[in-house]
Amino acid sequence: MSRQNAAANGRRRARFGATIAGLLVAGLTVGGCGASGVTADKASRAEGGRTAPGASGGGAAQPGYVAPGTATPGADAAAPGEGEQRIRPPAPDYLSTFALDVDTASYGYARRTLAEGRLPDPSTVRPEEFVNSFRPDYPRPADNGFGVSLDGARTGRDGWSLVRVGLATRGADRSGERPPAALTFVVDISGSMAEPGRLDLVKESLGLLAGELRDDDSMALVTFSDEAETRLPMTRVGESRARIRQVVESLATTSSTNVEAGVRTGYDVAVEGRREGATNRVVLLSDALANTGETDADGILARIDEERRAHGITLFGVGVGSEYGDDFMERLADKGDGHTTYVSTPEQARRVFVDQLPAHVELRARDAKAQVAFDRRTVESFRLIGYENREVADEDFRNDRVDGGEVGAGHTVTALYVVKTRPGATGRVATATVRWLDPATRAPHERSGTVAVEALAAGLWDGGHESLQLTAITAYFADALRGGGLPGDPGLGALAERAEAIAGRSGSAVVRELAEAVRQAERLRGPAAEPGDGASREGELRSGDPYS
Repeated sequence: MSRQNAAANGRRRARFGATIAGLLVAGLTVGGCGASGVTADKASRAEGGRTAPGASGGGAAQPGYVAPGTATPGADAAAPGEGEQRIRPPAPDYLSTFALDVDTASYGYARRTLAEGRLPDPSTVRPEEFVNSFRPDYPRPADNGFGVSLDGARTGRDGWSLVRVGLATRGADRSGERPPAALTFVVDISGSMAEPGRLDLVKESLGLLAGELRDDDSMALVTFSDEAETRLPMTRVGESRARIRQVVESLATTSSTNVEAGVRTGYDVAVEGRREGATNRVVLLSDALANTGETDADGILARIDEERRAHGITLFGVGVGSEYGDDFMERLADKGDGHTTYVSTPEQARRVFVDQLPAHVELRARDAKAQVAFDRRTVESFRLIGYENREVADEDFRNDRVDGGEVGAGHTVTALYVVKTRPGATGRVATATVRWLDPATRAPHERSGTVAVEALAAGLWDGGHESLQLTAITAYFADALRGGGLPGDPGLGALAERAEAIAGRSGSAVVRELAEAVRQAERLRGPAAEPGDGASREGELRSGDPYS
C-alpha cells in the first residue's frame, strides 16, 4: 500500500516471520458520539507530485507524538535519521499522513493465540487492525469515496483526549449492478496445511463462495506446495459451479511450502484471464510459512507490484493456522494494494467468503490516503495509535504516484489519536482530509471533516458513547499487549468490564469475544501494573519521551 521510508522498511524486515495475525471485519454497528465536521467534496486540482496551497511542504511522515515547536507553521521539518525512528523533531506543520488500511488480521490471530494460553509477541500487534475489526455506524456517502466524521472525548488524564477519525464507503447492493469479478484463488496445499482448521477450512470456504458469486463472475484456482499447478483456468461461474466445487473438493495436502511459485503462477493465470472492466484480484489462502523457493517476501514483491500497476490486479491475503507467517502475508498484500484477514473457524470463514468477499469485490476507492492537520493553537501534542507501517511523507499526500490503500464497498476505516490540548484552548482541534482516486476514472477526489475542542468536553466513559468506547477498548487492549503507556489507559480489568457491559446491552457476539480476549490477556499477564502507571508514562511524554 504505502511506500515505506527506509526506517519503516527496517522495522518491518526486523519483524519478518513474526507469528500473529487477525480476524475479519466484525459486523458490529453501534451509535456514534461527539461532533462531526462539515464535509466538502471536490475533484482535486493538484497535479501528482505538487502540493496544493495550504498543504504541508514538510519532511518525512510524522504521525508520532508531536511536541510543541517554535518554528512557524509550514517550515520544513527534517526527516529522522536511521537511528532516530522513535525520537522525532517537532513537526511545525502538525500533520499526520498515512495510507488507509482495512487489514484486520492481527486482531483475530491474537485472539486465537490468547485462547491457546499464549500472549502474542508485542512487536507484532498492530492496533489499527484491532480497531478496524469493528465497524462503527459512520455516515456513508451516496457516491464513491468516503464519508468523513470526527468525534472524541476526554480520557480522564489531565489535558488528554481521544480523537477519532471515521471514514466509511457506500455499501454494496447485492442485487444491484456491479462490475464482474475475476478472482484467482491461490491455495496452499503444503504439508503444514493438513492441520485441522487449515486446508479443510479453505475447502469449505471456497465451496461456500462458489454459491455466492454471480453467473458473470469468473474464478480460477492455483495450488502450490513444492511446485505450483493450475487446477482451474479462469472460468465463468455461470453453469460451472458444480465443476468448481469438484475441483475444490479434490484438494489434498502434499509436501513443502513454495509461496513464491504459487504467487508467480497465480499472477500468470490472473493476467491471462484478466477481464477489462472487471475487478481482477488474486486471493492467497495460506499459513504463509514459506520454506521452499524464494522464502523472503522481497523476492515476490516486484512481480506483485508490476501486475498491480500494469493491470490493476490486487491481492487479498487470507491467513489460516495456529502458526502463521503474518508479516510475510501482510507485506505481500501491502505491495499488492490489497488487505489481509484471518480465519480459524467455519463461522469466521462464512463471514469472509459469504458475507464480505462477494460484496467487497466492488471497489469504492484506489490509492486512498488520509492527512490530519492539527491546530497548533489548540493542540500541544498528539499521537496516531498504530499505522506505523502505513506512513506517508506529508508532501506525498497529493502525489498520486505514491501508493495508498484500496478500499471496497461497505468498508469503514478508523484512525484514533491521543491528543493533549492546551489549557483553556477553544476552537478547532483538527481537520481530517481523505484523498482517493475514482476506481473507474482514476480522477482524484477529496473530502474533509473537522472537530473542535468543545466536542471533546464529555468524558470517554460517560453514558451514550458506546461506539467511541468500543474503539477505545480495542486500541487500549492492543496497546497493552505491546507494553502499554497510552494516556488514560484504565487497565485490562476495566477494559474487560466495559466490553462485557457493551456486549450485554447490544447482544453482540463479536464484542463478547473481545471481552473474553481481554480477560484471557489479563489472566496470562498475572498481577499487572496499575493503571496509574499511565500517568507516570504520560509525564515522560511531556518531558521528552521517545514517543514525543
